[in-house]
Amino acid sequence: MFLVGLTGGIASGKSTVSSMLRELGCPIIDADVVARKAVEPHTPAYSRIVYHFGPEILLENGEIDRQKLGQLVFSDEEKRKLLNSITHPEIHKAMLKEILLYFLRGYRYVVLDVPLLFETRRLTQFLNHTVVVYCDPATQLSRLMQRDGLTQEQAEQRVAAQMPLNEKRGLANHVIENSGGREDTHRQVLRLHTRLEDSMDFLLVRVIAVAATAGLSGILLYAAKILLS
Repeated sequence: MFLVGLTGGIASGKSTVSSMLRELGCPIIDADVVARKAVEPHTPAYSRIVYHFGPEILLENGEIDRQKLGQLVFSDEEKRKLLNSITHPEIHKAMLKEILLYFLRGYRYVVLDVPLLFETRRLTQFLNHTVVVYCDPATQLSRLMQRDGLTQEQAEQRVAAQMPLNEKRGLANHVIENSGGREDTHRQVLRLHTRLEDSMDFLLVRVIAVAATAGLSGILLYAAKILLS
């Protein structure tokens, strides 16, 4: 199995591309979904978040109010770092479990849908392909204002808080240009899907895995012979 990282920026259309890939049969691990599960009540991350940020960030049903927590950390870098230090290890652990399940089921690759893929850089070393969903700044602002009911100033602040899409585009192996219509985006997704399906990267990974397993078995056998002689 090889891994594919999918990322983008706020309102760039990453979720749309992720849904298109899912419809084509690609296995998707959505970091946002994993993150929500990681902070559910009675989890270790939940307890630490409530301890550090207080019970005022909870909803009436006891769940974390993600919007209120987001507002707390949005303009406070230290609080944001603290929250990331709590959630990221739990998220990565849960994603690894899902990757292993797909591996055991015989999938050739898995797409990791990660909004902060290049910001954290913790996963990039394990990825064979990275995909950025890009749109031009004007389109991004317009979509964000329409989607979230924000003023232009508010939308600009949200965009400015993230790594620029141009910078992400320069770091990726593949770029999905999503400034235009849905049909154009879908054609690009189909091309990407074909490249992933035709990729032989999984063979190299399996050869390395088999070689490593054989090498370890050989070492263990050699050690056993020495101990028994």
